[in-house]
Amino acid sequence: MTLLQLAVIAVVQGITEFLPISSSGHLRLIPLLSDWPDQGLAIDIAVHVGTLFAVLAYLWRDVLAMLGGLVRIGSGMAHPGVRMIVYLAVATVPVMAAGYALTEFVGTEWRNSLEVIAWATLGFGLLLHLSDRIGLTVRRIEHMGLLTAFAIGLAQALALIPGASRAGVTMTAARVLGFERRDAARFSMLMSIPTIVAAGAFAARELVESGDPVLQSNALLAGGIAFVAALIAIAAMMGWLRRATFAPFAIYRVFLGGGLLGLVYL
Repeated sequence: MTLLQLAVIAVVQGITEFLPISSSGHLRLIPLLSDWPDQGLAIDIAVHVGTLFAVLAYLWRDVLAMLGGLVRIGSGMAHPGVRMIVYLAVATVPVMAAGYALTEFVGTEWRNSLEVIAWATLGFGLLLHLSDRIGLTVRRIEHMGLLTAFAIGLAQALALIPGASRAGVTMTAARVLGFERRDAARFSMLMSIPTIVAAGAFAARELVESGDPVLQSNALLAGGIAFVAALIAIAAMMGWLRRATFAPFAIYRVFLGGGLLGLVYL
């Protein structure tokens, strides 16, 4: 892989991972719309790990609270860090189960379809806009409960559809449930931690066992670029949501999805 290809993949992943516009869909568009080869699983996960460190850095207070909760895990749900760990665990179960079922019984070939990416980008973009219009802004992340976390987790399973956007579907669900926009985004980012940690541990083992120094250095470089891009994107999104709505993200998705449908059918 060239340095330019690595940089493009890392920047695209960093910008799109936590914005509600689908990182997986954008990453799949790169080889589909260019003559570049697919980046491969190792680089794909490496840039995800880079974005993981970005969200850990941005939400460091929540991370410290959860680390404190690990120490007090036997004290029940009184500690906020313990509650958040439980909520994230509950919210992660549906996507893990759905991912296993799809891999075992359906396969993954359909996930590279430009048509699927286009329709998911458009359709879930419209749902994001609708949820933002009708959703109340009366709940904070402190009002999270087990059933609420599980409901948002069920929505996260839809992110297995390329183009749906993990951030997008979880923020959509949180807005329908009445969470404020910044809190919807905050919980969505926290939900990414268990999934990326699991995938990152698998990729790290694969990289070490491969013994390929070029692949290892490429993965480190891509992860570092993705970290910087993601940190900037997160700060920009949270600053925007402090005073405005999800409308620009929904509009972008409608135009992108419409353009991709034009490529597919015309």
